[in-house]
Amino acid sequence: MDPPVTPTPTEPPTLDALLPPAMARRAEQVGAAKAALPADRLLVLAVLAGVFIGIGGLLSAVATTGELPYGVSRVLGGAVFSLGLVLVVVGGAELFTGNTLIVMAVASRQVRVSAFARSLALSFLGNAVGSIVLAGAVVAGGVHE
Repeated sequence: MDPPVTPTPTEPPTLDALLPPAMARRAEQVGAAKAALPADRLLVLAVLAGVFIGIGGLLSAVATTGELPYGVSRVLGGAVFSLGLVLVVVGGAELFTGNTLIVMAVASRQVRVSAFARSLALSFLGNAVGSIVLAGAVVAGGVHE
């Protein structure tokens, strides 16, 4: 008969709760990494973010249409819109508003202003393209009717 297996101690889970100075350093690191993304990858991730946020907006519009009481409708609309933000975070997409945080890395001189402007321009362009593609798909599919 085999002896009982003793579980090995594991590391306690780490929390990502940071104090403000550490949070600022983390924002600088993330901003520097975002600014260093190759243009093609940044553009593709930005298009995805535009589609994801568009899906959240579309679901919100559907959820707030109908016979539900005003407050219930608004809460439901906000809850389903957040799905778009969840998709952006989980999918690692590049949303323009998230890329504005690169300014922390610019302020600490880890990123040049030109790289910051490039990131903002590409993410804005990609977000616009993604949302327009989704809008075209909605119209082509007749979902808007």
